[in-house]
Amino acid sequence: MKGIAVGLIAASIGALYTVFARWGISHGLSSPDLTVLRFGVAGLLTLPILALAVRRDIKQFTLRWRVWLLVAFLAGTPFGLLMFGALQFAPASHAAVFPFASMSVMGMVLGALVLGDRMTLRRLSGMTVVLIGLVLVSGVDAASLTLRAALGDAMFLVAGTLWSGFGIVLRKHRLDPLLATSVISFSALLTYVPAYLFFTGGEGLLASEPNVFWVEVLIQGVIAGAGTLYTYSKMVSLLGPSRAAVFPALAPGLAAMLAWPVLGHVPATFETLGLLLVMAGLLVAVTSSTTQAKNS
Repeated sequence: MKGIAVGLIAASIGALYTVFARWGISHGLSSPDLTVLRFGVAGLLTLPILALAVRRDIKQFTLRWRVWLLVAFLAGTPFGLLMFGALQFAPASHAAVFPFASMSVMGMVLGALVLGDRMTLRRLSGMTVVLIGLVLVSGVDAASLTLRAALGDAMFLVAGTLWSGFGIVLRKHRLDPLLATSVISFSALLTYVPAYLFFTGGEGLLASEPNVFWVEVLIQGVIAGAGTLYTYSKMVSLLGPSRAAVFPALAPGLAAMLAWPVLGHVPATFETLGLLLVMAGLLVAVTSSTTQAKNS
């Protein structure tokens, strides 16, 4: 139950930063601007945690540096560049399906291959319902499936696979969720932020209105930047990567509901139906192991 509660918080954070990313872009910010806020603010916030961990036991980093480097690669700058870069090619409707579908499906597949998690019929059935719900929420149609969109979709799928791999590594090596969050944030602070400043000079942030800037600092940097990594990491440690991978699929439906008061977008019938299907499929997939454990 604790894992499910953390998963719902993680999905809610995903919905929150998705809606406010659209809000920020409508107020003049760009995807790179939002990305640097997410990485930069989170990196600064979690820096004291990393410094304290190094001071207490530096050997955990020197002896396992390959593991930490892999974690930083899977959930850090490459993931962010793929996710936000894909929006230049694929429409927003695809962003609600392909990365989250990839996270969910690849989380189950990698969990079975690497960790030996069982691919039960109940879990597969729940995942199928979740994917159908995602398509309804996003409103993807055949006209949007162009060659240009296919490039963005491929980037979304790779990003989702990287995120799933992050959950696998986290569970396999039993990494501390808070420490993993600080390592990923710090690595992005050292890589993405300097590159952003070099290529853009921070013009987008400097030109933004103060209220837009500080709202995005709070949402993208504090809540999403640090909160998404920590809640997902904690959820993986409680539920395992296979069941935890289902929860990102809930974010698009919640975002559709949240867009009503923030963006004035009234959810359509199919969006509401899609959210209900995602929730139903999520409950089936997540509770499968618990049900089987009780029956055995």
